[in-house]
Amino acid sequence: MESTPIDIIDDQLDSSGGSVAVADVVTDDSVPQGGVAKKKLGIGFWIAVAWLIFIVTLAVFAPILPIKEAEASFPTSRGGPGARAAPSADHWFGTDESARDVFARTIWGARVSLTVGFVAVFVGMLVGGSLGMISGYIRGWFDRVLSFIFLVLLSFPALVLAILITSLINRSLATIALTLGILSIAPIGRLSRAATLQFAEREFVTAAKAIGAKPGRILMKELLPNVMIPMAALGLLGMAVAIVAEGGLAFLNLSVEGGTISWGKLINEGRGTRLLRDAPWIAIMPIIVLFMTVLALNYAGDKVRDYFDVKELSV
Repeated sequence: MESTPIDIIDDQLDSSGGSVAVADVVTDDSVPQGGVAKKKLGIGFWIAVAWLIFIVTLAVFAPILPIKEAEASFPTSRGGPGARAAPSADHWFGTDESARDVFARTIWGARVSLTVGFVAVFVGMLVGGSLGMISGYIRGWFDRVLSFIFLVLLSFPALVLAILITSLINRSLATIALTLGILSIAPIGRLSRAATLQFAEREFVTAAKAIGAKPGRILMKELLPNVMIPMAALGLLGMAVAIVAEGGLAFLNLSVEGGTISWGKLINEGRGTRLLRDAPWIAIMPIIVLFMTVLALNYAGDKVRDYFDVKELSV
């Protein structure tokens, strides 16, 4: 006869002298027939991915989309250029003080903000990820020196370093993106190192060494596919941080110089007390788009980490 949960508890009480952990008792309904609970990304993940695809598509194809010119003025019947029009069918996000379409400017601003986020994460994964893997695999003096460098970078205030670099060089798009990329090297590198240390002693790596595989092949063929999973999850979160960091630099007037539009610059343009009172849509609309994008990146990164069971690694 099939045992019930009560029978299981009685048997464990008899064998353990009267004490049993609740977590040790598993009912038949808690585990699928295969014995392993199947994880799902969930509908929220796909909504987040859909939003990211949508906003990236708008940004990439902004030059050919049937939207208004970002720098063109659209006079209104109640004052001409300079009159701020509320959101309407003609201007979905309204117009700013110069009667420019806020929706078009938000789409064009996405090109800069998303580029900054992508380049920053790419630099962090390329440089930090590579150095972290090499450090975790060969260890020795190289690992000690690199770990110290990562520690120094993590200890240095990120905003101060960003201000220092942009002040000494220039405020071009490349400089802003590379500056934030430098700031992402240390956290991604430490994660890459910790993941490499975890997988370097696994059976498949030992087997590859036994058959005479060179270190380069082991790193690329055996370790990289496994290390990429936690790095990709962190990369999504890092992209969100980089986008917000660009907005922070914009508030200090240290973002991309010239007439280049970014979400941070749009929010900064509309943050005055008078504008927030009389025409809140100038700042609120870019803020909503920025918030939705950062939320989608954070949520997608968390779900990827949970789905692949990425642990918090710190070695």
